Amino acid sequence: MPTWDEAQYLKFADQRTRPSHELLARVPLPDAPGSPRFVVDLGCGPGNSTALLQQRWPDARVLGVDNSPEMLARARRDYPDIEWEEADIGHWRAAQTPELIFANAALQWLPDHERLFPALFSQLDAGGVMAVQMPHSFDQPSHRAMREIEGPWSSLITSTRSFSPVSPAAFYYDLLAPQAAHVDLWQTTYEHVMPDAQAIVEWVKGTGLRPYLKALPDTLRKDYLAAYLAAIDHAYPPRSDGRRLFSFPRLFLVAVRR
Repeated sequence: MPTWDEAQYLKFADQRTRPSHELLARVPLPDAPGSPRFVVDLGCGPGNSTALLQQRWPDARVLGVDNSPEMLARARRDYPDIEWEEADIGHWRAAQTPELIFANAALQWLPDHERLFPALFSQLDAGGVMAVQMPHSFDQPSHRAMREIEGPWSSLITSTRSFSPVSPAAFYYDLLAPQAAHVDLWQTTYEHVMPDAQAIVEWVKGTGLRPYLKALPDTLRKDYLAAYLAAIDHAYPPRSDGRRLFSFPRLFLVAVRR
């Protein structure tokens, strides 16, 4: 996995955190003191979503888990009162049973969801909650252009993110429903208002574009980015005020264990 750049990611911190707010609002756990006792944020990144968990449950043990030392260094700096752990979330096991496993824009990076989701869900006690949000943007113009723009880089990016592990909502329902008391699923397409096409490029440079740029030598990276910017400029034309609407679909899931 390419090195994460926490500063690049946080350029759009408010808009990136909005789905966390909306996911957390649907988590059916009490806000009373002493309950829940332990909540986990998987793929916590720089800690902006983990901080929301601490704000809602200030008496709980809050743990953020990520495999990026760069992201965790920023999280520890900005939120020193929260507990942080460097680990591969694809194989993570809790040392203490959590009442909430929260994963905002993280699990889409991992394959084998047929194994991963039940494995995470099984770590919860009865009444525990798994809350997940994943970008569902593999077929959006922003993501198609990453892998489809042609040039001398084509052979170097052929295998980069060549699969989309995010399946339709029904797939996740069928995985979790047999062990769930309740499953809540919904999809939202955000229309992010961006000042220009370059801003859209800056957004994806913090996430989905990273593996493609990492796969290229310095001699090709500048030309690839120029071609990508041209594709984005065409795919997201100026609106009446000159700004661009960056459509970004996301899948949400909240499951309560039986």
